[in-house]
Amino acid sequence: MLADADTHETLHRMLDRLFARSRQVERLDVLISAEVHGVDDPALSVVRLLPPGRYDRARLCAQLNSAITARGLSHIVGTLE
Repeated sequence: MLADADTHETLHRMLDRLFARSRQVERLDVLISAEVHGVDDPALSVVRLLPPGRYDRARLCAQLNSAITARGLSHIVGTLE
């Protein structure tokens, strides 16, 4: 089963907007952005697992991808770049 295209696209759009104005973002910024963009429950649960800190895009994607894989949600959420 392939990742849900809407969920995957929503997450990519969220990341694009988060990093459009800044090279790094705080965990809280990511959580708020996920809620504002209407990220669905499986993906939102992954975002909530982020440890506190500042993230550049590569580190944030690595953290999210790790949580996605660990929770077995790759087929729903896909992976991020």
